[in-house]
Amino acid sequence: MSVRIGVDIGGTFTDFCVYDEKTRALRTLKVPSTPDTPGAEVLAGMRLLQERDGIAPEDVVRFVHGTTVGINTVIQRKGMTLALFVTEGFADVLELARLRMPEAYSMYSMRPTPLIPRHRVFQIKERMLSNASVAVPIDRANVLEVLADAKASGAEGIVVSFLHAYRNPVNEQLVRDIVAEVDPDLPVYCSSLVWPVIREYERTVTTILAGYVQERVALYLGSLQRALRDHGTRCEPMITKSNGGIMSAENGKRDSVHLLLSGTASGVIGASFIADSAGIRNLLTLDIGGTSADVALIIDGKPQRGTGELIGEFPLYVPTISVSSIGEGGGSIAWLDEQGGLKVGPESAGASPGPACYGKGGMRPTITDAFAVCGLLGGAPLGYNSITIDKDKAAAAIATITPQGVSLETRAQAIIDVAVSGMYLGISKMIARSGIDIRDFTLMTFGGAGPMLGCFLARELGMRRVLVPATPGVISALGGLVADVKNDFLEALYAPMTGDIADRLRIAAESLRSRAKRWLLDEEHYEGEPLIHFSADMHYRGQSYEIEVPIDNEWLMEGDTDAIVAAFHKHHQLVYDIHDPEGDVRIVNLRALISGEVPKPQLGAVVLAKAAPAPDSVLSVYLDGAMQSVPCYRRSRLAAGHRLSGPAIIIQDDTTTCIPVEFEATVDAYGNMLLDWTNGSGE
Repeated sequence: MSVRIGVDIGGTFTDFCVYDEKTRALRTLKVPSTPDTPGAEVLAGMRLLQERDGIAPEDVVRFVHGTTVGINTVIQRKGMTLALFVTEGFADVLELARLRMPEAYSMYSMRPTPLIPRHRVFQIKERMLSNASVAVPIDRANVLEVLADAKASGAEGIVVSFLHAYRNPVNEQLVRDIVAEVDPDLPVYCSSLVWPVIREYERTVTTILAGYVQERVALYLGSLQRALRDHGTRCEPMITKSNGGIMSAENGKRDSVHLLLSGTASGVIGASFIADSAGIRNLLTLDIGGTSADVALIIDGKPQRGTGELIGEFPLYVPTISVSSIGEGGGSIAWLDEQGGLKVGPESAGASPGPACYGKGGMRPTITDAFAVCGLLGGAPLGYNSITIDKDKAAAAIATITPQGVSLETRAQAIIDVAVSGMYLGISKMIARSGIDIRDFTLMTFGGAGPMLGCFLARELGMRRVLVPATPGVISALGGLVADVKNDFLEALYAPMTGDIADRLRIAAESLRSRAKRWLLDEEHYEGEPLIHFSADMHYRGQSYEIEVPIDNEWLMEGDTDAIVAAFHKHHQLVYDIHDPEGDVRIVNLRALISGEVPKPQLGAVVLAKAAPAPDSVLSVYLDGAMQSVPCYRRSRLAAGHRLSGPAIIIQDDTTTCIPVEFEATVDAYGNMLLDWTNGSGE
């Protein structure tokens, strides 16, 4: 037996997706997460797979893992104690940031406290000019004096981010070498090596995030490697990356800044893979787990990428799959504010104690408890029989929500409605920024709680179709199995598209290509010829920000600057609905994305239906403001071609799907459920 295993650790459950290379069968598993002992859930799941399915450690030929250690380190502010070395005169780079408030229209909005406080920011006498010439060279005595002060302040690591280091890193590297000579055990993180993007705040905050999480991520990945070896798993574990790719755990220990959105990006990649098999090109993905709801756009079959995604309260400027956290998870807690208004989240019951209905000590009402009180949950155990819903405990928790005299079901429905309205607001903002008509998209719901809420959200957004995958609870784990080996590289140019720019572009492209191929050769875990895609960050002179424009390799090699400029004009028109053919165009960065393809699972078709589906039971539920008798179907008994009408409830090992009235469900050839909203018109 040869199997590939994908693992995703969530706030409540850890998901396993197992692909048998011989039979092409996909098997899934969920085990409770153990936030107090990260990694223990992985070994618990591996042991359970061996006991349940006979998968021996030596049968595993690929192990891919999505980790939340990095982002949790930032959110919880439990990272390394760092000092920041900056160019003299620029000590307030973190406080100034971009002089924008997180919420422009809130009088109570506050900028986050920097990860490095002002008293651990130290100024170095140096100056690099924008033309890459050294105006003030490094003074060794000054560096040693500042280093002594930094260590006296309690710094466990040093971040070096100098002005214009993206053009010439020599001063940063000299400081790194001096520190290494004096204290070789003190880690140093240079902005020119982490991500040499122009603009000092963006480069500095990204480097700080890299250094802040490095120690804990490396420790976790090292422990994972040892645990898998001790268990008998021989293959090198791979880690999912923020850009939707994967890399070896060994490289991840050195380059952890690319792992900060590891888990959320995997979900989008898994969703894209499923949607491609279903022939759907434009999607809004909705991943709802125990603690949060995350959304992303897939346009023309491609997950959208970007920079500046928030890691906790701080922007990250390495390329990532664009994922926005827009709402609450199944474990999000309902509460009343000072005025008696009902709120849901952001606090979550998590894995411990979990929602009250899990019977693990939770006492406060959650979204999951609301579904339980309404009768929409409880038709079967959750999490592969690991949790049996206790409706009485859920009712006791919901009873704490006033007003008294209103039925528990009405209060529970209010919690669901508030959660959906919060998601609607967040998605509406994202839609406005993207300039799309969401009614032309399919809503793909996954995660343990996604199918519970998906149809209710689709109705609010006016979306006509919802796709529920065959195994929605483990899509992020599946994403790790189908993700290619990928990495991004960047070289700053900041020059007009005139003069000798063609030669500079050719030299920069060759440099990026060489670095990318060396990186991929070190990875080894791919098949076939690598693919390299180039793009450029460009803008018109006078614009403050740039857009990323795809660039053909031939244009770079042949010095065809006219084609590159024409591509920019076209892309600017697409994004802003305007362009200036006579405008002065500038290139800021040249980027390269290299990818090595991994073998993809081949999804087998499900059995074709021979008769109409029969419900397992009929449940009495509170749905859309009234008690109703609703048929309950077991997902494993639905076959390709089966059709059924809402209201209905679909139960399976990893989730529960709630189908309101006016939705028609069809099962496709791969076991996906397509839920079409007729809106009462019969269309």
